[in-house]
Amino acid sequence: MKRLFKRKLYDRLLFWKTERKGKTAVLIEGARRVGKSTLVETFAKNEYKSYILIDFGKASARVKALFDDLSDLNYFFLQLQFVYRTTLHVRDSVIIFDEVQLCPKARQAIKYLVADGRYDYIETGFLISLHKNVKDILIPSEESKLSLHPMDYEEFRWALGDTTTFSLLREWMEKPQPFGNAVHRKFMQDFRLYMLVGGMPQAVDEFLESNNIAETDRVKREILALYEDDFHKFDPTGRASSLFDGIPSQLTGNASRYQLSSTIAGAKQSDILEQLSELQESQTVQIAYRSNDPGAGLSLSKDFRHFKLFTADTGLFVTLAFKDKDFTENVIYRKLLGDKLKANLGYVYENMTAQMLTAAGYKLFYHTFPTKTGGHNYEVDFLIPQGDKVCPIEVKSSGYKSHASLDAFCRKYHDRVANPYVVYTKDYAREGNLTYLPIYLLPLLQHP
Repeated sequence: MKRLFKRKLYDRLLFWKTERKGKTAVLIEGARRVGKSTLVETFAKNEYKSYILIDFGKASARVKALFDDLSDLNYFFLQLQFVYRTTLHVRDSVIIFDEVQLCPKARQAIKYLVADGRYDYIETGFLISLHKNVKDILIPSEESKLSLHPMDYEEFRWALGDTTTFSLLREWMEKPQPFGNAVHRKFMQDFRLYMLVGGMPQAVDEFLESNNIAETDRVKREILALYEDDFHKFDPTGRASSLFDGIPSQLTGNASRYQLSSTIAGAKQSDILEQLSELQESQTVQIAYRSNDPGAGLSLSKDFRHFKLFTADTGLFVTLAFKDKDFTENVIYRKLLGDKLKANLGYVYENMTAQMLTAAGYKLFYHTFPTKTGGHNYEVDFLIPQGDKVCPIEVKSSGYKSHASLDAFCRKYHDRVANPYVVYTKDYAREGNLTYLPIYLLPLLQHP
């Protein structure tokens, strides 16, 4: 039996149900296999007297034809109840449009169904297809939109049966101090497991079932194969697939931006704008843009010519990095499990930081600027806003406390800096206003 995992988006759905009271539908967007369908059906079972789930990947032609004519909603609802053998209750039932991108007329119908007011409506969809399959239909304005990401670290701990760690860490954050070597090592051991397994529900379920990283890796390869198929469907040129596959090598190269020429021969930024947008809409990747003038309004100085790509799930990233090799050859797995990840594999931690910041609600930005000698650039890995200032973040895959780029950034923009952070793998520490933050604590930096 497939496990049902506790997801934080459940509470946001509950808020929507309570506050909106049927005045809008809610559309759950997210990457394939991220758990949208399971979440909404679990919510429907728990929070309503009855529900109907229309999976447009399986729905009959008869059901799809019902959306051709909504002039008689009484007939429409009666037919749905007959087909799905479910009684609908006014203001205590929900109708789920699963994979709604496969039936654009059903999405258009939301406008009239919400206005009718008898029932609630939840849609799930794959964002690329949602945007492409809108020809000749009226996009409903009566939609509230929510995004479902891979399971974050706290959700992963819940899946493993640990409901206390994050509560204790939140209390600790009120008066932080070093944990001590033994406690910190245990926290890092637990966190490395999350990096290996990742947050895709199918992978987590397989790990809990088999307790076998090799079997978990097989599931992740199946998800990556599904993504590759999707990429080729919306981009037959293969460029989107190449951009995705190139993420590990790009981060390994430690360049200050994604180098298109090394992934797609002869490609220019203007050549891949559509593919880049589609990758972002697929929510399989996260994009960090360079901020040319870092301040509170980071988006105001977003440089679309300079960007970095990260996979939305670090567990998939680890598999993607060695997808052309057998599992037994995957050096990242062996070194992560053995706590022997060297600095040249630190891009795993950088991808993990991007994933956690995204899950916390932050947009991703970084900054580069030349050194005084002009020999190379300083680079701050991530910037997050805090009030009218910014918090620069430098990511380390080791315990080294060198941070020349962070120091230079703080000197250059001293009037804009709130709290600088070194996110790394050692115990919590403070030096002046600089915080050395173990990476497992990053989710506790609250979004303003």
